[in-house]
Amino acid sequence: MCGIAGFAGSLADGPDAAERLRRMCDAIRHRGPDDSGYHVAPGVAIGMRRLSIIDVAGGHQPMTNEDGTLHVVFNGEIYNYQALRARLLAGRHRLTTSSDTETLVHLYEDHGAGLARELRGMFGFAIWDDRRRRLLIARDRLGIKPLYYWPTRDGVAFASELRALVTLPEFPRALDPDAVVDYMAVGYVPEPRTIFAGVHKLPPGHLLEWTREGGVRIERYWSPSVAENTRITEQEAIEETRRLLDESVRIHLLSEVPLGAFLSGGIDSSGVVATMARMSDRAVRTFSIGFAEREFDESRHAAEVAGVLGTEHTQLVVRPDAELLFEQVARALDEPFGDPSAVPTFLVSYLARRDVTVALSGDGGDELFGGYTRYFELNGARSLPPLARSVLRNVALRLPHATYGRNRLLSLGRTMRGRYAGTVALPLREAEGGLLREDVAMRAVPFDETLDRWFTNDSARDFMTQLMIVDVQSYLPGDILTKVDRMSMAHSLEARVPLLDHEIAEFALSLPPSLKFRDGVGKWVLRRALGDRVPDEVFRRPKQGFDVPLRDWFRGPLAHRLDALADRSSAVYDFVEPRAVERVVQEHRVGRRDHARTIWRLVMFDQWSRLYSTGEFVRPVTITSDVDALLGRAIADGDLVRSN
Repeated sequence: MCGIAGFAGSLADGPDAAERLRRMCDAIRHRGPDDSGYHVAPGVAIGMRRLSIIDVAGGHQPMTNEDGTLHVVFNGEIYNYQALRARLLAGRHRLTTSSDTETLVHLYEDHGAGLARELRGMFGFAIWDDRRRRLLIARDRLGIKPLYYWPTRDGVAFASELRALVTLPEFPRALDPDAVVDYMAVGYVPEPRTIFAGVHKLPPGHLLEWTREGGVRIERYWSPSVAENTRITEQEAIEETRRLLDESVRIHLLSEVPLGAFLSGGIDSSGVVATMARMSDRAVRTFSIGFAEREFDESRHAAEVAGVLGTEHTQLVVRPDAELLFEQVARALDEPFGDPSAVPTFLVSYLARRDVTVALSGDGGDELFGGYTRYFELNGARSLPPLARSVLRNVALRLPHATYGRNRLLSLGRTMRGRYAGTVALPLREAEGGLLREDVAMRAVPFDETLDRWFTNDSARDFMTQLMIVDVQSYLPGDILTKVDRMSMAHSLEARVPLLDHEIAEFALSLPPSLKFRDGVGKWVLRRALGDRVPDEVFRRPKQGFDVPLRDWFRGPLAHRLDALADRSSAVYDFVEPRAVERVVQEHRVGRRDHARTIWRLVMFDQWSRLYSTGEFVRPVTITSDVDALLGRAIADGDLVRSN
């Protein structure tokens, strides 16, 4: 696991290219504290920071091919690299290390840009081809690992995090208003936008080629849109789910450093840990986090599962310093990010890193197997005729914001895609309960129209599956995987997600709806496949998100953050209407409505803007002594528990 960065073209032509590259890599030192490496030559500069996982002794990057004409920097893990390595050696390639990174340059020799299709894993990499004067960068199929790029008139720069790009003096520093609108809607900036105008995320399953003559060319090499398997039986689906899960977990266990797993007590993480336990000759190390507020505490469920599976379990129940955690999480993000579950993810990553360097996670099961309630709530529903939608919408807009049922009327006044958008996005226009200034809202593209680019054109697929495909391309990489990557990398911890092996993804998305949802229950096949592996209680408990007591925090230890929103000099007021902010703050304070998630987006954007304006944004993430003190107090109070 590493952080990578670099540039090609005119950006690399000056005498200070090496120093500029070093500054980029230093900004992401938290991603790779063990080692660094650079290749600087006329027209190109690529570098990396390394967290040593595989071939600890011999995996120094950049790596080259036999004649030194190809150079690669790589972030991630290639789980089928041993099979690829054997194939390359049989094909008379000469490899000098046992690192997965080295396979990339030799695969490039055989397959060119098509090498990405040969890989099974999570990755962001860059290959410089000295003979062709070509830079190739690629991102894994599901977007587990991040990759940003900035095209210039005659060059391109790339990095694992935006903070590395911002170190370049030429970097454009203007915010993208459309990105801010998207952030206010969904709490993250969806691909391919970033918070900065003219700077992009390379979407999952895509690669980028650059030459001076041709500039930037983007190509898609994988899509989650797969045909429905109408002939598979339930038993066949159960058996194949087990086989794929077993295979994926097995290859995800490859490591030369201590390894463990996050355990929440839910279906996905319990299934991953149970599968690990079947393959391990020693107790699996598991980690969970909880809060003193019982309604937000999953740690007791995780402890029950750990006891049944016989894991070596560590759990921490936090009585948090909310302000401290808020600031630490904000510093670990390179874009405004409005999902408050980043806080417990930050804490469980911190907890795990005390004992292990790699942790497996259960993320991805909801998107692939149909776990979100929004899927089956909308599946089978029908959009009302246009006239009826218009009438309901107009009636709703005339009602006061706090009127019971108003939001339901607004939802019925939308198309089916609009109703889905309403389940994942906050309203934008003030008339609908949103916060945007009217001049910003008039230029904004409604999020249901933004979603159109992710919907499959296969009209034969059911609406539920189409929603899952949308989430796999938007919410999964933009929110879930961004959160896990940034919070784990803040602690130099490698997080792996075996449920997001692309072979599992392709299989799961091919299943018909009857095998995803039945009798009011989602993840039907996954539940059946795990039925003899995890405790029955896991399946009986209602779904519980990885959440924090935001409502109470904003009425208590974070109340001063609401006061700060009254400062009209905040960058947030370039986009939102002051009276709308006053309304949601006041309604939340007096308990009329719970606007905690909306307020979190506002204060996170405000904090990110302040960090950016002061230059704190470009510094590598460091964990302050206050966080160590927080954990120390928990240990002293008996809130950190280890069990075997």
